[in-house]
Amino acid sequence: MPLTDAAIRAAKPADKPFKISDGGGLHLLVQSNGAKLWRLAYRFAGKQKTLALGAYPTVTLGKAREGREKAKRLLADGIDPGAQKRRDKIAAKVSANATFKSIALEYLADRRHALTPYYADQLLRRLDRDIFPALGHRPIAEIDAPELLDVLRKVEKRGVIEQAKRLRQTCGQIFRYAVVTSRAKHDPSAALKGALKPKGRQQHHTTMPRQELPGFLRALDCYDGDPRTALALRLIVHTMVRTTELRLARWEEFENLDGDEPLWRIPAERMKARFEHLVPISRQALIALKELRTLPGGERDGPLFPSPSREGCMSNNTMLFALYRLGFHGRATVHGFRGVASTLLNEAGFDRDWIERQLAHDERDEVRGAYNSAQYLTGRRSMLQWWSDWLEQIKTTGRIVMIAREAA
Repeated sequence: MPLTDAAIRAAKPADKPFKISDGGGLHLLVQSNGAKLWRLAYRFAGKQKTLALGAYPTVTLGKAREGREKAKRLLADGIDPGAQKRRDKIAAKVSANATFKSIALEYLADRRHALTPYYADQLLRRLDRDIFPALGHRPIAEIDAPELLDVLRKVEKRGVIEQAKRLRQTCGQIFRYAVVTSRAKHDPSAALKGALKPKGRQQHHTTMPRQELPGFLRALDCYDGDPRTALALRLIVHTMVRTTELRLARWEEFENLDGDEPLWRIPAERMKARFEHLVPISRQALIALKELRTLPGGERDGPLFPSPSREGCMSNNTMLFALYRLGFHGRATVHGFRGVASTLLNEAGFDRDWIERQLAHDERDEVRGAYNSAQYLTGRRSMLQWWSDWLEQIKTTGRIVMIAREAA
């Protein structure tokens, strides 16, 4: 006869332990000290076994029966319920010891080969600042969507909406890594899709109006701040590289600076597209480099723009603040000079492939994507020299006059 709660409560201990059956192998073991323990008798692989299901009344009669049915389903699938319970217990212990920070660090280490050192360090800095203080010590399997949302809301309140979204994406990658490595059951960031504030209208890098270029170049020659910063801006304009590619540059990357064809060889790990990038050096860019050589620290190998900062080089905002100081706040960004150069070189009739390769835009076509860093190098050298000569001309004359490539 199946058990009832009344019958269980009425069961009194005896001198020796005894069982009260509920059917299907489930029974209550009443100990001589009064403890009432749920047990399930079953057979697996021809052997008689017993599975502990907890103590009454912590585990109710209903819960004990649910445990019996779960065990039957496992047996039907050829799984030993006792062995599965041990595995679940080990997994729970591993999960409890797997904190968000430990999994995040493991994930980043696993992905290092696919990330530029700068980007990998940037991800870690963002996690260190905004995620680890609140969630780093928490078992990753216990973190839920509301808890993660609360942390991201604090980032939003600083006004960095896009950064909050990127942090959600990074956390999602970490949670999914924990899922596939059996340290978590789900990714709570997925439930936050649409929960964060929209970033609003996309703000593109402000491109300096072409009519302001002569005045900017003249103002740059008279810059009264750190001479290294002015030279950095000059190199940005003449080489078309990204801010990070320049500020992390090292002297050992430059070749043949005293020869006929000076070259800057930017290593793959610093490039966004993860390919080595060759930058021909125009006469004007070479003059800037030689001026840098005369400044303290420029006479030996190392960073072009040394700094006592954590990265050991010029900060990400140094050139931008110099633009502000020159009077171009809101009217131009450092990255925007790439857009200026691209537009004007296309208008001048240069080969689009030369321009795109010089901008180091990623080649998505897998056939063409066997990247050759020296591709179009001769054409790109002549194009960059034309560009530097044109900049010198408009600075001198103060007038924007487009010169067709053939007349250059």
